[in-house]
Amino acid sequence: MDTQEQHDRGLALRTELFGREAVEKRMNAFGEFGKPLQHVINAYAYGDVWQRSALPLATKSLTMVAMMAAAGHANELRVHLKGAVKNGCTMEQIQEVLLLLALYCGIPAANEAHRIAADVFREEKLM
Repeated sequence: MDTQEQHDRGLALRTELFGREAVEKRMNAFGEFGKPLQHVINAYAYGDVWQRSALPLATKSLTMVAMMAAAGHANELRVHLKGAVKNGCTMEQIQEVLLLLALYCGIPAANEAHRIAADVFREEKLM
């Protein structure tokens, strides 16, 4: 598979996971300067790694929620929370991941992640 085909496959999955509007906003955020980074994200993150079949998309989403919360990447956490909901993850599953975060990464990280998750759940009309 050539890089363009991989990019296109990744962009299709990314759009399915997060919605066209969200993906276009992120892809255009840095203009021409950001195009090479977006190519890497589409081709390699979503065109390769996210395409692998050993883990279901919901499991990958929960993993991303945990990693982004642990790393303190609030914007990316918000994106992956929305993706997790779209991939069928329940509030209870996300809550369990964030409770593990509290134990292993600390209360401050868990507090911030819970705040962001609650905002996303309200936006998605889940609570």
